[in-house]
Amino acid sequence: MNEWWDGLSALLKVLYCIAAPSTLILLIQTILSLAGFHDGGSGVDLSDTSGIDFGDTSGADLGDMGSHDFSAHTGHDMLDGGNPADFASMRMFTLQTIVAFLTVFSWSAIVSIQSGMPSAAAIILGAVLGFVTMCAVAKIIQLSAKLAENGTLDLRNCIGESATVYVPIPPKGSGEGKVTITVQGQFRELSAVSVETEQLNTGTQVRITDLRGDSVVVEKD
Repeated sequence: MNEWWDGLSALLKVLYCIAAPSTLILLIQTILSLAGFHDGGSGVDLSDTSGIDFGDTSGADLGDMGSHDFSAHTGHDMLDGGNPADFASMRMFTLQTIVAFLTVFSWSAIVSIQSGMPSAAAIILGAVLGFVTMCAVAKIIQLSAKLAENGTLDLRNCIGESATVYVPIPPKGSGEGKVTITVQGQFRELSAVSVETEQLNTGTQVRITDLRGDSVVVEKD
Protein backbone atom coordinates (compact mmCIF):
# COMPACT_ATOMS: atom_id res chain seq x y z
CA MET A 1 0.00 0.00 0.00
CA ASN A 2 2.80 2.41 0.94
CA GLU A 3 4.67 1.56 -2.26
CA TRP A 4 1.55 2.24 -4.34
CA TRP A 5 0.97 5.57 -2.61
CA ASP A 6 4.62 6.63 -2.87
CA GLY A 7 4.56 5.81 -6.56
CA LEU A 8 1.75 8.27 -7.27
CA SER A 9 2.39 11.77 -8.55
CA ALA A 10 1.52 14.75 -6.37
CA LEU A 11 -1.52 15.48 -8.55
CA LEU A 12 -2.87 11.95 -8.24
CA LYS A 13 -2.40 12.06 -4.47
CA VAL A 14 -4.46 15.24 -4.31
CA LEU A 15 -7.16 13.74 -6.52
CA TYR A 16 -7.34 10.59 -4.40
CA CYS A 17 -7.63 12.74 -1.27
CA ILE A 18 -10.63 14.43 -2.88
CA ALA A 19 -12.14 11.24 -4.29
CA ALA A 20 -12.08 9.13 -1.13
CA PRO A 21 -14.01 11.41 1.27
CA SER A 22 -16.41 12.70 -1.39
CA THR A 23 -17.28 9.16 -2.44
CA LEU A 24 -17.83 8.18 1.20
CA ILE A 25 -20.12 11.19 1.77
CA LEU A 26 -22.02 10.40 -1.45
CA LEU A 27 -22.50 6.82 -0.27
CA ILE A 28 -23.78 7.99 3.13
CA GLN A 29 -26.17 10.43 1.42
CA THR A 30 -27.52 7.64 -0.78
CA ILE A 31 -28.04 5.29 2.15
CA LEU A 32 -29.79 8.00 4.20
CA SER A 33 -32.04 8.86 1.24
CA LEU A 34 -33.00 5.22 0.72
CA ALA A 35 -33.71 4.95 4.45
CA GLY A 36 -36.01 7.98 4.30
CA PHE A 37 -33.72 10.43 6.08
CA HIS A 38 -33.30 12.79 3.12
CA ASP A 39 -34.77 15.59 5.22
CA GLY A 40 -32.34 15.04 8.04
CA GLY A 41 -34.90 13.33 10.25
CA SER A 42 -35.83 16.51 12.12
CA GLY A 43 -36.55 19.14 9.55
CA VAL A 44 -32.91 19.63 8.57
CA ASP A 45 -32.34 19.34 4.86
CA LEU A 46 -29.03 17.59 4.25
CA SER A 47 -28.86 19.17 0.82
CA ASP A 48 -29.24 22.70 2.16
CA THR A 49 -26.02 24.64 2.58
CA SER A 50 -27.69 28.04 2.68
CA GLY A 51 -26.24 28.64 6.13
CA ILE A 52 -22.67 27.76 5.17
CA ASP A 53 -20.36 30.64 4.36
CA PHE A 54 -18.13 29.58 1.48
CA GLY A 55 -16.04 32.71 1.89
CA ASP A 56 -17.18 36.20 1.05
CA THR A 57 -14.74 37.83 -1.37
CA SER A 58 -17.16 40.12 -3.18
CA GLY A 59 -19.96 40.83 -0.72
CA ALA A 60 -21.90 37.75 -1.78
CA ASP A 61 -22.43 34.58 0.20
CA LEU A 62 -22.33 31.57 -2.12
CA GLY A 63 -24.37 29.64 0.40
CA ASP A 64 -27.16 32.21 0.10
CA MET A 65 -26.97 32.00 -3.68
CA GLY A 66 -28.07 28.39 -3.43
CA SER A 67 -31.30 29.39 -1.70
CA HIS A 68 -31.95 32.68 -3.49
CA ASP A 69 -35.35 32.90 -5.16
CA PHE A 70 -34.50 33.84 -8.72
CA SER A 71 -38.15 33.50 -9.72
CA ALA A 72 -38.73 36.99 -8.32
CA HIS A 73 -36.53 38.38 -11.13
CA THR A 74 -37.98 36.25 -13.92
CA GLY A 75 -41.64 36.84 -13.23
CA HIS A 76 -42.34 33.13 -12.70
CA ASP A 77 -43.52 31.75 -9.37
CA MET A 78 -42.73 28.18 -10.32
CA LEU A 79 -40.58 27.36 -13.30
CA ASP A 80 -41.04 24.03 -15.00
CA GLY A 81 -37.73 23.55 -16.76
CA GLY A 82 -39.05 24.52 -20.18
CA ASN A 83 -37.81 28.09 -19.90
CA PRO A 84 -34.09 28.96 -20.13
CA ALA A 85 -34.55 31.06 -16.99
CA ASP A 86 -35.43 27.86 -15.16
CA PHE A 87 -31.69 27.13 -14.91
CA ALA A 88 -31.32 30.07 -12.54
CA SER A 89 -33.86 28.63 -10.10
CA MET A 90 -31.84 25.45 -9.54
CA ARG A 91 -29.97 25.22 -6.25
CA MET A 92 -26.46 24.77 -7.55
CA PHE A 93 -24.60 25.11 -4.27
CA THR A 94 -25.93 22.39 -1.97
CA LEU A 95 -24.13 19.60 -0.16
CA GLN A 96 -25.44 17.04 -2.65
CA THR A 97 -24.39 18.94 -5.77
CA ILE A 98 -20.95 19.82 -4.42
CA VAL A 99 -20.27 16.22 -3.35
CA ALA A 100 -21.46 14.96 -6.74
CA PHE A 101 -19.13 17.40 -8.51
CA LEU A 102 -16.11 16.46 -6.41
CA THR A 103 -16.75 12.73 -6.79
CA VAL A 104 -17.14 12.76 -10.58
CA PHE A 105 -14.39 15.34 -11.08
CA SER A 106 -11.79 13.46 -9.04
CA TRP A 107 -12.49 9.97 -10.35
CA SER A 108 -12.76 11.14 -13.98
CA ALA A 109 -9.42 12.94 -13.68
CA ILE A 110 -7.77 9.94 -12.00
CA VAL A 111 -8.96 7.50 -14.67
CA SER A 112 -7.95 9.88 -17.46
CA ILE A 113 -4.45 10.46 -16.08
CA GLN A 114 -3.86 6.77 -15.48
CA SER A 115 -4.99 6.02 -19.04
CA GLY A 116 -2.24 8.29 -20.37
CA MET A 117 -4.07 11.58 -20.90
CA PRO A 118 -2.06 14.76 -20.17
CA SER A 119 -2.72 16.10 -16.69
CA ALA A 120 -4.14 19.44 -17.85
CA ALA A 121 -6.59 17.77 -20.24
CA ALA A 122 -7.60 15.27 -17.55
CA ILE A 123 -8.35 18.06 -15.08
CA ILE A 124 -10.43 19.94 -17.68
CA LEU A 125 -12.33 16.78 -18.62
CA GLY A 126 -12.97 15.98 -14.96
CA ALA A 127 -14.21 19.51 -14.31
CA VAL A 128 -16.58 19.39 -17.28
CA LEU A 129 -18.01 16.01 -16.31
CA GLY A 130 -18.28 17.13 -12.69
CA PHE A 131 -20.15 20.29 -13.67
CA VAL A 132 -22.56 18.33 -15.87
CA THR A 133 -23.24 15.96 -12.97
CA MET A 134 -23.66 18.91 -10.60
CA CYS A 135 -26.29 20.44 -12.90
CA ALA A 136 -28.08 17.09 -13.23
CA VAL A 137 -28.25 16.63 -9.45
CA ALA A 138 -29.45 20.22 -8.99
CA LYS A 139 -32.18 19.62 -11.57
CA ILE A 140 -33.28 16.42 -9.83
CA ILE A 141 -33.49 18.26 -6.48
CA GLN A 142 -35.47 21.06 -8.14
CA LEU A 143 -37.95 18.65 -9.74
CA SER A 144 -38.33 16.71 -6.48
CA ALA A 145 -39.14 19.92 -4.61
CA LYS A 146 -41.65 20.90 -7.28
CA LEU A 147 -43.38 17.51 -7.10
CA ALA A 148 -43.56 17.74 -3.31
CA GLU A 149 -45.05 21.23 -3.52
CA ASN A 150 -47.57 20.22 -6.18
CA GLY A 151 -48.68 17.28 -4.04
CA THR A 152 -49.52 19.48 -1.04
CA LEU A 153 -53.08 20.78 -1.20
CA ASP A 154 -53.52 24.50 -0.60
CA LEU A 155 -57.15 24.98 0.40
CA ARG A 156 -57.03 28.56 -0.85
CA ASN A 157 -56.97 27.15 -4.37
CA CYS A 158 -60.45 25.74 -3.75
CA ILE A 159 -62.15 29.12 -3.22
CA GLY A 160 -64.48 29.89 -6.11
CA GLU A 161 -64.43 26.31 -7.38
CA SER A 162 -67.46 24.06 -7.82
CA ALA A 163 -67.82 20.89 -5.77
CA THR A 164 -70.30 18.09 -5.19
CA VAL A 165 -71.80 17.20 -1.81
CA TYR A 166 -70.71 13.70 -0.79
CA VAL A 167 -71.92 13.56 2.82
CA PRO A 168 -75.00 15.77 3.57
CA ILE A 169 -74.10 19.14 5.07
CA PRO A 170 -76.29 20.51 7.91
CA PRO A 171 -77.65 24.08 7.53
CA LYS A 172 -76.12 27.28 8.89
CA GLY A 173 -72.84 25.80 10.03
CA SER A 174 -74.54 23.55 12.58
CA GLY A 175 -72.39 20.62 11.53
CA GLU A 176 -69.96 19.33 8.94
CA GLY A 177 -70.47 17.25 5.84
CA LYS A 178 -68.13 16.43 2.98
CA VAL A 179 -67.73 17.53 -0.60
CA THR A 180 -65.67 16.14 -3.45
CA ILE A 181 -63.69 18.37 -5.75
CA THR A 182 -60.92 18.16 -8.32
CA VAL A 183 -58.22 20.67 -7.41
CA GLN A 184 -54.54 20.91 -8.35
CA GLY A 185 -55.19 18.04 -10.73
CA GLN A 186 -56.23 15.70 -7.90
CA PHE A 187 -59.61 14.37 -6.79
CA ARG A 188 -60.11 15.35 -3.14
CA GLU A 189 -62.67 14.85 -0.39
CA LEU A 190 -62.96 17.86 1.95
CA SER A 191 -64.84 18.62 5.14
CA ALA A 192 -67.43 21.33 4.52
CA VAL A 193 -69.91 23.58 6.32
CA SER A 194 -72.85 25.37 4.74
CA VAL A 195 -74.20 28.93 4.91
CA GLU A 196 -77.56 27.81 3.50
CA THR A 197 -80.72 27.67 5.61
CA GLU A 198 -81.48 24.11 4.48
CA GLN A 199 -79.49 20.91 4.45
CA LEU A 200 -77.42 20.24 1.36
CA ASN A 201 -77.98 16.65 0.33
CA THR A 202 -75.67 14.24 -1.46
CA GLY A 203 -75.21 15.14 -5.11
CA THR A 204 -75.95 18.85 -4.69
CA GLN A 205 -73.68 21.13 -6.69
CA VAL A 206 -72.10 23.80 -4.49
CA ARG A 207 -69.49 26.52 -4.75
CA ILE A 208 -66.73 27.03 -2.21
CA THR A 209 -66.77 30.60 -0.92
CA ASP A 210 -64.49 30.63 2.08
CA LEU A 211 -62.38 28.60 4.51
CA ARG A 212 -63.04 27.80 8.14
CA GLY A 213 -60.03 26.09 9.65
CA ASP A 214 -59.50 22.84 7.75
CA SER A 215 -63.03 22.95 6.33
CA VAL A 216 -64.45 24.79 3.34
CA VAL A 217 -67.55 26.98 3.42
CA VAL A 218 -70.03 26.24 0.64
CA GLU A 219 -73.23 27.60 -0.83
CA LYS A 220 -75.52 26.32 -3.57
CA ASP A 221 -73.99 26.77 -6.99
